[in-house]
Order: sequence, then C-alpha cells, then structure tokens
Amino acid sequence: MKFYQVLGVGMYVGLFTSCASFNDSVSLISESSVPVQVSKQFSFTEGPSADSKGNVYFTDQPNNAIYKWTWKDNSVQLFSKNTGRANGTFFDKEGNLITCSDENGELWKFNVHDGSHVVVMKNIEGKRPNGPNDLWIDSNNGIYFTDPLYERNYWKDFKQEIPTRHLYYRNTNGNITTFDSFVQPNGIVGSNKQGKLYVSDLYAEKTFVYDIVGEGKLSNKRVFCEMGSDGMTLDEKGNLYLTNKGVTVFNPEGKKILHIPINEDWTGNVTFAGRDFKTLFITASKSIYTLKMNVAGEKR
Repeated sequence: MKFYQVLGVGMYVGLFTSCASFNDSVSLISESSVPVQVSKQFSFTEGPSADSKGNVYFTDQPNNAIYKWTWKDNSVQLFSKNTGRANGTFFDKEGNLITCSDENGELWKFNVHDGSHVVVMKNIEGKRPNGPNDLWIDSNNGIYFTDPLYERNYWKDFKQEIPTRHLYYRNTNGNITTFDSFVQPNGIVGSNKQGKLYVSDLYAEKTFVYDIVGEGKLSNKRVFCEMGSDGMTLDEKGNLYLTNKGVTVFNPEGKKILHIPINEDWTGNVTFAGRDFKTLFITASKSIYTLKMNVAGEKR
C-alpha cells in the first residue's frame, strides 16, 4: 500500500513542499484532495492529453499501447495496440490525437472515433529523426515537437542521420522549421494566451521559454528555471507544472511555488482533465494518478 493511501488528508497536505507563500502554492490544490492511484497495470506511462470532454488518452510505450481514461466512471480502456511506439501526444483543433511515434521517427494522427491512423511526418529534409518525444500544437494547427535521442531496444537497424538534437515546427503544409539544438530536448508546452513556448532540456537540467512571434516563429530564448522536465502543462493562472521526481510547479516568473510528491521512481508527464479540467492527471512509472485541484488547466 502506498504511503498516501494510509495518511489522513491533513497529514498528506503537510507532505506538499510549499516553496512560496501559502496562497501561491498549497491553495492550488483542493483542500480535501490527495493523489489517487487509478491504476498500476502498465510498464511505463507517458504522454497524457485530454480531449474536449476532459477524458485522457495516455501512452504505455514499452507495450506499444494507448489507453483512454474516462472521468465519469474513472475507468481505463485500451484504445490502440498499434501506435508506432507512441510517447508524447496532443490533440489538434479537429480533435485528432497527434502522437510522437518514435519506432521509425514519425508523427502519427489518430482518429479517436474509429482508432485509425495516418503518418503525418516520416522525415526531416529526407533524414530520419532521432526519435520525436513530445509535442504541442498551436492555434494554427502547427506542431512544435522535440527530437532527443533515447535509443530504444525495439529500434531495428537504427542509424543516426541527424547528429544534433533539436526543437522543430511542422506547419499544416508539411514544411518543417528547425530551431536550436539542445543536449536532450524533452517536455514541451505552449500558451497561445501568453504567446510563450516552454521547452525542457532534461540533461542540461534547465527549462527554457521562447516568445512566439508568428506562425512557427520564435524569439528571445531564455532560461525559465533551473530544472529539467520529462513532461509539462500549464494552469489557467500561467503556472508551469514540470515532472521528474514528482510534480514541481513554477509561477509565471519562474519561481518554484510547490512540489507534489508521487511515490514512484519517475513521474513522466501531467495534464489537466476531468469535467471542469480541474483534475491533475499524472503519469508516473507503472501507474496513473489523479489529484483534485482548485485551478483548471489553461484553455486553448
């Protein structure tokens, strides 16, 4: 039994690490809420994305699977067992699920109604990507994605064709823009409201922020905080949620305001979901968790 399952609510709240004022940190979490382990049936969970109804699609990459969590009955169902080894995911404006499917260095598009898919990107200027990892889709339906290199044991005859690891943008015409190289780019999320794009360099232990100044155009790259992250999301107040050992929250100025411990070896990713998008959905190692919040996720 996990430690949070035997503690009372008041005792668990004491485990949250408040790094700023009480109003900025613990007040983000619903007073009567604790992280709840929904399921632990997986090998390694990642890539959660909420659809327009607040249900979450997430990946189990070692098992080449995508699952769906439905908030109304807290159920988990298999969506697909043919995912191209999907990792990060995000919904486009038409409600299709776009995935970073790194088995062959591709981006896939799933129709969530019938489970069918098409490959929307196979190469970058004729070269195989290292392994698309995470993505965010802007108001123009363009895709920002990270391309680190984590060599997988299921890759066949892999030969690195792009020697550096970059942030990219693919527009709706299929044209790709290459941005900066990183040590190991990973988690990514943007804000159409703020005009910001956040990108984590996991091995450099930094998260950067750019200004979005046009379609597929970025400027003013700068360090947002001295922490790398596997995945990330934003709430309606502009706070950024990063993941590695638990979930760490930074305010819009880059000040750490809260740490949410999760009793797993690694916390992979996070998103807002549920009826009112005030449920923090957390993928962590072999499990998934939910946490009731006082804030909602940022609206697209």
